[in-house]
Amino acid sequence: MAKAKKNDGSQQKQALENHSGTAEGEIPALPIVGVGASAGGLEAYTQFLRALPADTDMAYVLISHLDPNHESKLDEILSRSSSMPVVEVEGEPLVQANHIYVIPPNRSMIIQEGHLRLMPRPQDGIKHRPIDAFLRSLAADQGVRGIAVILSGMGSDGTMGIREIKAQGGVTFAQDDTAAYNAMPRNAIASGDVDFVLPPEKIAEELVRIGQHPLVVPKATDEAQGTIADILQVLHDTMGVDFTHYKSTTLFRRISRRMLLHNLEKLPEYLEYLKGNLPETELLYRDILINVTSFFRDPQMFDTLKAQVFPKLLANRSQQDTLRIWVLGCSTGEEAYSIAMSLLEYGVDQGSAVPAQIFATDLNEWAIDKARAGLYPKSIAHDLSPDRLERFFGESDDGYRISKTIRDMCVFARQNVLSDPPFSRMDLISCRNLLIYMESSLQRKVIPLFHYALRKTGYLWLGSSESVAQFPDLFDVIDSKHKLYAKKSNAPVSHFTVPMMASPRNWAHAEQEKFVQRARQTQGTTDVLKEADRLALAKYAPAGVLVSGDHEILQFRGDTSRFLAAAPGKPNLNVLKMAREGLLVGLRSTLQQAEESDAAVRSEGLQVKSNGGFREVNLEVLRIGAQGSRGRCFLILF
Repeated sequence: MAKAKKNDGSQQKQALENHSGTAEGEIPALPIVGVGASAGGLEAYTQFLRALPADTDMAYVLISHLDPNHESKLDEILSRSSSMPVVEVEGEPLVQANHIYVIPPNRSMIIQEGHLRLMPRPQDGIKHRPIDAFLRSLAADQGVRGIAVILSGMGSDGTMGIREIKAQGGVTFAQDDTAAYNAMPRNAIASGDVDFVLPPEKIAEELVRIGQHPLVVPKATDEAQGTIADILQVLHDTMGVDFTHYKSTTLFRRISRRMLLHNLEKLPEYLEYLKGNLPETELLYRDILINVTSFFRDPQMFDTLKAQVFPKLLANRSQQDTLRIWVLGCSTGEEAYSIAMSLLEYGVDQGSAVPAQIFATDLNEWAIDKARAGLYPKSIAHDLSPDRLERFFGESDDGYRISKTIRDMCVFARQNVLSDPPFSRMDLISCRNLLIYMESSLQRKVIPLFHYALRKTGYLWLGSSESVAQFPDLFDVIDSKHKLYAKKSNAPVSHFTVPMMASPRNWAHAEQEKFVQRARQTQGTTDVLKEADRLALAKYAPAGVLVSGDHEILQFRGDTSRFLAAAPGKPNLNVLKMAREGLLVGLRSTLQQAEESDAAVRSEGLQVKSNGGFREVNLEVLRIGAQGSRGRCFLILF
């Protein structure tokens, strides 16, 4: 075999960034299992391999933390426990079924086009994370055929890699409390990206089952399309989100992954399993929304922001004119925080201290919660320089937590860009790798919305595979390589029309009566109204509204026209739909906190548009009724 070519850590990272991954529809026939371990790994490997038969029709790549200064005998030791050939990797072998490949010491390793490629350990103070490096390349190279297993070990190597495996549609495992050292599998499990938590021998049994399952993306037949439509209807009815016009290839792969996990081979079987199964519906919902992200993804693009966008946005800007940025599809927050760090770095370099507010939104509530917490595994050191880690994070036993300075710049909220009111007066919109999941019909709705949401001098930043080519009249190209666009201030009337807001007094009496009847039907409404009166009179007596657990307004209390307004057409009493410009994010966040707390939750200093100007508004939300009860309501006081 040919010997590995010399390389360094930067070459390894560049190789991973340049690798574009498997083309859609070209799923290789061979599942490849990446198995990571460090301390206590020999025992776990031995238990794992003893339980594997010789003919699983899979390949296994074992990535260990080995002493770089000593020759490894791991292949010889493990061969005694395996019925398959165990070889230490040399050169660039093509991976074959029913073989076990072991990483040699003092090396990193990735996979490209089915070949294992060795590289030297990274230098220049970059921490060696061979498991993450291999799993990331496995996700890119093998897509849905990539499988990740995290066994015993210290630290958090592998946590970032399993996230990318799962995002590509692969299956992920972690060792349970049988691990001699549980930090590595525990960090993987805490990420929320592990499908199975089992002892090593049970992981082997599950892999044998998976190997026998026909992992095939459903073909786009009329029958399959009809069943997929029914599955999407279940999602819509349960989760309130319509995925009809999301890319079919993405939907099919996510559904196929869930079928694999439950050993179901036919779409109608999965549809029946899904009906009335709320936990599985939520897991499918999360799988569809999962997004691969990292800090400073595509570093050159952030350099372009500093060179071409920030100077223009901050030039001659007063301290009172807050820079406003909207990050769509923010996932677990890395993108928003990276922009905040870049802004601070640029401000320090230029001696500028203009305040900035970053609004980061996503459909995935679980991801939003992770973003708000701002706690990340120590494996993020692979994506951040030591200087940024020290400056913008605090280290703890659990990982790295974002600094208060950066956290205070960002507001995270769940939002459906296709149905919720958009933000406005934005200086920069970042929407990277969200449009690629949408069919062109949805893209035609979203791109004009961006034009509306931006100021006249605003910028749009898209992903590397996205563009605004359908609307050349709305945006000018600033940097085609890095997907930066500027809003055309002299563009024709926007393709996106924001409904004019009207006063509740203009609603038709008949339509109002329907909402009154709904309020009367709410369990315990009379007692709730009395309790709301008592709380309001005793504590505040300001304007406010009483809303149900579904955020539907049951009662207006005083003049709320400065804070809430209704759109023409079919009446909608959802308080979040009625929130005036500037109020939505703070109101939604405060409601979410109130749903999780027994105490009143208060938000201050919201800038709400009213009567042509902006006024500062404080709001408080009090929960009325026991948590989880059908009659639970909320009193919102402005």
